[in-house]
Amino acid sequence: MHKLAVFGNPIEHSLSPKIHAIFAQQTGVYIEYSKQLAPIGDFKQVAQDFIKQGGTGFNITVPFKIQAFEIADELTKNAQAAGAVNTIKVQGAKLIGENTDGIGLMRDLSANLGVSLQGKTLLIIGAGGAARGIILPLLEQNPKRLMIANRTASKAISLANEFAKYGKTCGFGLEKIKPSPVDIIINASSAALNNEMPNIPDETANGAICYDLMYGKTTKFMQWAQANNAIKVVDGLGMLVEQAAASFEFWTGKRPMTMAVIKELAK
Repeated sequence: MHKLAVFGNPIEHSLSPKIHAIFAQQTGVYIEYSKQLAPIGDFKQVAQDFIKQGGTGFNITVPFKIQAFEIADELTKNAQAAGAVNTIKVQGAKLIGENTDGIGLMRDLSANLGVSLQGKTLLIIGAGGAARGIILPLLEQNPKRLMIANRTASKAISLANEFAKYGKTCGFGLEKIKPSPVDIIINASSAALNNEMPNIPDETANGAICYDLMYGKTTKFMQWAQANNAIKVVDGLGMLVEQAAASFEFWTGKRPMTMAVIKELAK
């Protein structure tokens, strides 16, 4: 039996228990999966208590992904690149840290939406933790170029330089976005949390696939994309399910089917 959980603050809204219950039913793996509200500043102690009580793995959401990175004894390549951990596996006395966010986005784009990233021009809006967590798996699909635009240009430039060893990247301020179309726009900005619209030229969306990491509502970014001739406008629900599937596989070795879960949650 796998004793699993998700830690966050807030956490009540989390769909993770429902998603993993469906995965367990699909694969025949017996799990116990709970939501754990961790007090701000006390994540490490709460996580250690969970492990002492037989916990075999857990997910981590806002605002504890950096703290999870710090308590991991070993890190996967994705986690190292992201500088944050959203999945931990208890392996004997060791905690193995993984970041499945970028894997989830990449699988949703490629497997569910049929989008090939090879040779494409990608534009990521935002240069914070959400952006950092998705860049490496996207670059591993060999896009022509991955551009990062942020309100504070220096953050975008720094992040692009950090990932340049994995593929062709560049960073700049939002005001430097050219009014010409790109293939894929990914909204990873903090503006999405407040349902604000980043200042992007309308022409950039023309013929593009526009993907908002937020899910559960039509954001202003999605409305902007629809109004400016994007060929496909998508929220982050598929990414949520796919990153959960990658976590489930990391813990159990079993790869669940995701499309039925995405359709169920989209109802």
